[in-house]
Amino acid sequence: MAHTELDLRERRAIEDMLNAKMPIRQIAEELGRHRSSIYREIKRNGFVDKELPYLSGYYGMLAQKSAWGRRARRRKLNRHPELRKAVIAQLKEGWSPEQIAGRLTFEQLAQRVRHETIYTYVYGPDGQSTELARHLPSRRKKRQPRYSRRPRGLVFPPDRSIHQRPDHVKTRETFGEWEGDLMIFERALGNANIASLVERKTRFAVLFRNNDRSTTHLMNRLMAVMEPLPQPARRSITFDRGIEFRNWRKLKPGIGTEVWFCDPRAPWQKGSVENLNKRARRYLPRDTPVAALSNRNMKAICDRLNGTPRKCLGWRTPALRCCHVNRRVGWQGRK
Repeated sequence: MAHTELDLRERRAIEDMLNAKMPIRQIAEELGRHRSSIYREIKRNGFVDKELPYLSGYYGMLAQKSAWGRRARRRKLNRHPELRKAVIAQLKEGWSPEQIAGRLTFEQLAQRVRHETIYTYVYGPDGQSTELARHLPSRRKKRQPRYSRRPRGLVFPPDRSIHQRPDHVKTRETFGEWEGDLMIFERALGNANIASLVERKTRFAVLFRNNDRSTTHLMNRLMAVMEPLPQPARRSITFDRGIEFRNWRKLKPGIGTEVWFCDPRAPWQKGSVENLNKRARRYLPRDTPVAALSNRNMKAICDRLNGTPRKCLGWRTPALRCCHVNRRVGWQGRK
């Protein structure tokens, strides 16, 4: 398990529990920490006033400031002013951190620094206070280290790959196999978006509005939309690997729907929903104020899409095709 330092919330909780005279062992259990970590935290970051001993004790905010200061002193660019000054000068000249670090190594100087250390300083409190990030060739609000852990493999495991999907889904033999995606709109219009679903056999389309792009909100809305369908009409959904689908595990216990994922950067593997998005953009361009769309507006767009003849269905409409197929599962679509 990776080491994680105590944060302000935990330090405030320690302060409150110490004031309540709770023993260290119980404090550690409450925070899910080892008791040695709590003892060490109180000893290192406790406040001591020799002139007024009654003021001595543990204060969460002071402990957090003490920990911040200790971490800042450990950073190389904080400990070496001349090196820091040289690095900042090169940043202002337009050099990237990698170029600065590489040049220091090339010149074989006594003091060197890695490019990740420079990035840490630039995006840290000191760098942000002087707006050093604006001198970088490629600026971001936040930055993760290049080789930091990214548990995407755990989010989208290999056994959920589209290559493990049953053959009857690929050949469109059964009803109830869906594809899903998210339609994004201009950032200035807010976080509202539209989720698109299409049934692979009948090409029946479902669109619904989301006021938030978070995965929890999206999955809750998706389950609310699909739950009224009988179980044979919601066997599976295929998504891409967008982070908005990372809570996919809720679907199986929630509505009994299996989930499959395309390969990275392979949206054509869910071509039905990509085609649906292309057709839906005729009525929902990127500058559409999604938050102003009512449920009646969304239903009218779905009815228009489902009432349009499709060549792949022998010029039948998805609504008519869906109506014929679903007589066996008890869900009637609109003609």
